[in-house]
Amino acid sequence: MTLVEVRFKGNRKAYFTWEESDDLAPGQEVIVSVDRGEDLGLVSAVGDLATKKCGVGCSGCALTAPKAPDGAVVRRASTEDTHLARELRKAEDDIRRKVIERVSAHRLAMKVSDTEWQWDRRKLTIYFTAETRVDFRALVRDLASLFRTRIELRQIGARDEAKRLEGVGRCGREYCCSSWLPELRPVSLSLAKDQHLSLNPSQISGGCGRLLCCLRYEHEFYVQSRKRFPKEGKVLTTAHGLEKVQSVDIFRERILLRAEDGSTRTAALADLRTELAEAPPVPPPAPPPPAQLVTFDEGALTVSPEDALASLAPGLGPRRRRRRGRRGSGKTRRLTEAPEQDENRQPPTANREPPTGDDQP
Repeated sequence: MTLVEVRFKGNRKAYFTWEESDDLAPGQEVIVSVDRGEDLGLVSAVGDLATKKCGVGCSGCALTAPKAPDGAVVRRASTEDTHLARELRKAEDDIRRKVIERVSAHRLAMKVSDTEWQWDRRKLTIYFTAETRVDFRALVRDLASLFRTRIELRQIGARDEAKRLEGVGRCGREYCCSSWLPELRPVSLSLAKDQHLSLNPSQISGGCGRLLCCLRYEHEFYVQSRKRFPKEGKVLTTAHGLEKVQSVDIFRERILLRAEDGSTRTAALADLRTELAEAPPVPPPAPPPPAQLVTFDEGALTVSPEDALASLAPGLGPRRRRRRGRRGSGKTRRLTEAPEQDENRQPPTANREPPTGDDQP
């Protein structure tokens, strides 16, 4: 039994077993058994090479166990089988347009990328991209009644869409994901920062609108090379005094240093290491002075037991009487205060008794 790698439309690949005595050669078209039918594909690897490529769980090496085969190779494809497959590929463009019309009729927020017929026409796979989850149950029923076959809608990402549709990158060559890259790994913005690249999205993005896959290729080299240089922003004690590392050039092995007076100079990595080795050791910082005990002289203050109890538990001390009427109006204060009696003061005229006859002149 021989393991065979078979590729289909859109760089889709699967692994099958071949039990015949004569071996298959790369480039031959074969009929393979798939879920609910048969499909036609192109042989891309056979034997040990297919076994190594089957264990791509560790970036293409065979450290992991190979995957289980998806089926078996039924037979070699004949001329009629190849002609039927080509006719199906020509009809897929018209089917894609009809699917787009149905999607617009159902008002679904999805983009139809590609359609793929199975060789025996028992299944139609529709690939689409969407920003959110889409409820396409009504669309599936509509398409099934239109094409009279089993419909499978498969949502893919932007990178998978570029891999399936293929194209030419900004380097002038075919997309790495659609030509030779076996596995799509995540790419973050930190990779561009470590390589001191421009953070402009239009300059570091590919045809899919995501970050370039090639940003990861040289990242390990930059990480290992920077370990030989001092970190940017670190203050070094050299023959010129204290200098701060401004930037490093890992290709020319140069370092830009800035002194305390603002002057800058460029030093080679080898020369800087010599200066650091010959520089006098930096004395350790002086220890801080010991903390002194500060005392306060309260004088001859007599504290009664009641005051001590009140300071420890304010609620247990003697209660102070609240003064009332301090915030009252002036009229209230006049009513509460007792007026002073003047002995020589006579009562008001309205309250005097009328004079008698003896008192008259």
